[in-house]
Amino acid sequence: MNIFFSELIGTALMLLFGGGVVANVLLEKTKEAQGSWLVITLGWALAVFVGVYSSVHLGGQGHLNPAVSIAMLTLGKIASTDLLYYVSAQFAGAMLGSTLVWILYYPHFAITNNADFKLGVFCTAPAQRNSLHNLISESIGTFALVFGALCISPAAAKMGSIDALPVSLLVLGIGLCLGGPTGYGINPARDLGPRIMHFLLPIAGKRDSDWAYSWIPVVGPIAGALLAAFLYGQLMA
Repeated sequence: MNIFFSELIGTALMLLFGGGVVANVLLEKTKEAQGSWLVITLGWALAVFVGVYSSVHLGGQGHLNPAVSIAMLTLGKIASTDLLYYVSAQFAGAMLGSTLVWILYYPHFAITNNADFKLGVFCTAPAQRNSLHNLISESIGTFALVFGALCISPAAAKMGSIDALPVSLLVLGIGLCLGGPTGYGINPARDLGPRIMHFLLPIAGKRDSDWAYSWIPVVGPIAGALLAAFLYGQLMA
């Protein structure tokens, strides 16, 4: 149960902060309306820090990402019987966190006319639509996340956990350097969970939830994480 609730709460906090910074930048008449990409990437880095730190403090491993959990399973760092707890908690937490963002910014959703911006609070979209290139971009970004996290803290990696501060800086780097093509979803739960909530919630003036793109931030991160785990395992063998 520690696994489930620590991952749920950590992921919910990550999405509350991460979705919150996007809402603060994209929605009308907020204090940071029409802010910059730098604000979003810094906010997401802090979101990862808060989420991972909280999860680990509560007795979990701070994965907050099904791709990370799958990589850890591949490396034998977590039990196969625990994977369902990790993934279900991560999706539930992402859905909860994004719902809290909607509640928090409810008046700003109501006065924002740009339906794409409203969707952008919940999930990612590519700068240029090209399924193959978008898939490669998400795979590379997640490879950098997982391989970097494994290398940053060998002691934590051996336990299947992740250090909060180095990984938050890694996410900041991914956002600033690799995030331009797709908005760096790099996390199936972070993208698909909130996308589902965008579909379900009665958001004023919303558009469709872009289901045609939704598989890319799921398949790409898993592929990148598996490649990172394989390479790391070969190098450390």
